[in-house]
Amino acid sequence: MTTKRLFEPGFIYMTPGFWELGVNPLPYLERHLSGDWGDVCAADWVENDISLIQGYRIFSVYQTPSGVKFWVITEADRSITTFLLPDEY
Repeated sequence: MTTKRLFEPGFIYMTPGFWELGVNPLPYLERHLSGDWGDVCAADWVENDISLIQGYRIFSVYQTPSGVKFWVITEADRSITTFLLPDEY
């Protein structure tokens, strides 16, 4: 299944902590780029929707199958998308 991208990710980076999880980032990247922000609160969901239009940073929260929470952040200029653990921010 292919979903429509709402924005481009730019360069994709993974922090050491995320890398060590050994998780395939592609399904989560697809969700992020298509507007499925994962487990963010309602206010952050609305903020991301506004960010698509206004060109601000986009922030998603997901969990691995084993329950480890991680973030995906695309910078406002859409030059970089980073996968990271919350304690690496």
